[in-house]
Amino acid sequence: MLLTIDVGNTHTVLGLFDGEEIVEHWRISTDARRTADELAVVLQGLMGMHPLLGEELGDGIEGIAICSTVPSVLHELREVTRRYYGDVPAVLVEPGIRTGVPVLTDNPKEVGADRIINSAAAVELYGGPAIVVDFGTATTFDAVSARGEYVGGVIAPGIEISVEALGVRGAQLRKIEVTRPRGVIGKNTVEAMQSGIIYGFAGQVDGVVQRMRQELVGPDGDPSDVTVIATGGLAPMVLGEAKLIDEHEPWLTLIGLRLVYERNVSRM
Repeated sequence: MLLTIDVGNTHTVLGLFDGEEIVEHWRISTDARRTADELAVVLQGLMGMHPLLGEELGDGIEGIAICSTVPSVLHELREVTRRYYGDVPAVLVEPGIRTGVPVLTDNPKEVGADRIINSAAAVELYGGPAIVVDFGTATTFDAVSARGEYVGGVIAPGIEISVEALGVRGAQLRKIEVTRPRGVIGKNTVEAMQSGIIYGFAGQVDGVVQRMRQELVGPDGDPSDVTVIATGGLAPMVLGEAKLIDEHEPWLTLIGLRLVYERNVSRM
């Protein structure tokens, strides 16, 4: 069994693979204050309930793949792999790790590991050119060329950030549940805010994707040749409204971690 861990700014997603199939997954909050020992307790609590794993931490785990956008958590997870999974091959996505994705940006080191991992999975599953729209703390748009190269992207405020900002900065507004309202024209303040978030983000996605597609294929290319893949915990909120999304793969990052693990474990 392969344990994959994707540490985001808000949530950490864990997936358990049996071969190419993801057989279990968990989502927990990301807490930069957790120590390696606390993380080990969380892992033991989650995985101890799975029938394919033993009762002791590490039983049944044959490999680990980790990527993190939070450096302090990556440091503690590195300690977890050393202390509790010492005999298990572990791949932590950082400089020097083979991803299979050339990064064609001004400073490749500043591109988030999760964005490269998503690009690797997108190429494997759908080929290029492609655009990955990841609905997380930020909404990111990542462009992959026809040759599988990461060529750049767009970063916009995420859905939850926008909701919190409205509640904090609007004197008569408050934090709301992000769900579809009865219609676009809200009949009350909550519905009006929900409409602004859902349909506003859908319009943002279509507008940005339309421009990115044309730039990827060039003036003589066909934008419909670009596959647009949505991922991230908040993607379902926008899926039914954004017209240019072709595929939804909620476990794209975990699949990418599995691929990167397979490309690196033979070198260890």
